[in-house]
Amino acid sequence: MKNIILIITDTFRYDNLGEGSFRPVRTPELDRFAAERATSIERFYTGSFPTIPHRTDLATGTVGWPHYGWQPIDLSSPNHIARVFNKAGYATQLLCDCPHLFNARFQHGFDAAYQLRGQEGDIPLLHLNDAIEDIVPDAKTRIRPRFRGHTLVNLHRWTNRNPRCEAELFPARTAEQAVRWLEENYRAAPFFLWLDFFDPHEPWDPPEYMVRRYDPDYDGVPMMHCNYGPASAYTPQELHNLWAHYAAEAELVDRWIGRVLQKINDLDLWDDTIVVVTSDHGTSLGEHDRTGKSNIQEDDPRYWPLYPEIGHVPFLMAGSDVPQGQRLGLIAQPVDILPTLSELAGVPLDPPVPLQGLSFAEAVRTGKNRHRDQAISGCHIAAAPSMRPRRASTPFVVTEDWGYAPVGVYGRQELYDLKADPLAEHDVAADHAEVVAEMCARFLQHLSNREASRDFVELWRNAGAEGEGTWAIDYPSASV
Repeated sequence: MKNIILIITDTFRYDNLGEGSFRPVRTPELDRFAAERATSIERFYTGSFPTIPHRTDLATGTVGWPHYGWQPIDLSSPNHIARVFNKAGYATQLLCDCPHLFNARFQHGFDAAYQLRGQEGDIPLLHLNDAIEDIVPDAKTRIRPRFRGHTLVNLHRWTNRNPRCEAELFPARTAEQAVRWLEENYRAAPFFLWLDFFDPHEPWDPPEYMVRRYDPDYDGVPMMHCNYGPASAYTPQELHNLWAHYAAEAELVDRWIGRVLQKINDLDLWDDTIVVVTSDHGTSLGEHDRTGKSNIQEDDPRYWPLYPEIGHVPFLMAGSDVPQGQRLGLIAQPVDILPTLSELAGVPLDPPVPLQGLSFAEAVRTGKNRHRDQAISGCHIAAAPSMRPRRASTPFVVTEDWGYAPVGVYGRQELYDLKADPLAEHDVAADHAEVVAEMCARFLQHLSNREASRDFVELWRNAGAEGEGTWAIDYPSASV
């Protein structure tokens, strides 16, 4: 059996990689990894949204969003990827700076688990003699949750004692912990290491000298956290600076994932190890007149479909007999990761409940570009039957040619030609009524196949009134 190293980042967009983006991000390490070592799955999309629902799909091999939202993993399924591998004889380790995994009880399936604390409102130690400096005004950032009247972005630097050097930032600290773990365990085969970088999730606090390489002339307040609302709240210069902070944070993550990949090379593990690098979702940085991944602004009544800048994520796989430098256009989702890793690593599967994911291991080995006919990204909503709450994150369906939102920005169905319009910016539903009908039928059939309740299916039919409800944003109690 092969070792398995699963590297997950948070909020890392697909178009950060390579040279195809109209706003290039410097990602030399992952670009080199893709070109020289890995197979890239070019049409990989998030499933259940956001952070914890995505990782639950991955860890359980089952699709969650039609049934439950953000909750502890043991409430969602008896399956757990670490227990599956542990049962097969693996040593299993979770190493993360994501602040939500331990709260969702993911660590309970591993032999060992380690969390670096202090991300996104997680306060391990108070030091209230030191003032919390308000750097970013409320009008330019996410306004809740708060601590003693201070927003997440202003709290972040205080919590982490105002780091001054790159080595003190989370990507560096998390990567160095992984490097040490590999040095201390690389002979203990087979092992499964789940390495989870919360960055480039906001707040975006990379060194300002890195930000200036993307935005050298800006002299205003640093835009380090999106507002989870309309992009029009920013001036053009502020919006560009917001992107520059994100881009620099993504570059920082690339650099330190490269450090981990270099250590895998130093230890000569490639022949005996399957390595995956992927992300849970992206974020809007002005696309569709919005910033962030969810709408929490009370004065913005729009629905927020999971458009490609959020749903489309990178997926790079390398090691053992995985072809090097291969790019495949097959469609896949997180629920497919567990069976694919198991097949490539030679791990017998005996989960408590059957997997819904489908292995694409053979497609990777043979270079085939077919796997799934569609990918569906969705966020669980708790609401009265047929009463969709405003501002909710709504599903997005991707096929070989099309992108479809059953509930678009203003509640109507939307359709996009993704080959010509990869960021889904030009709705062509009015010109393709027959395609809209087909996509709607696909979507509803998917819910039926996943045994969604009748009330939940009715929630997503095109007809339906507005009401109240809750959905996942970043925290299980997030609601409007």
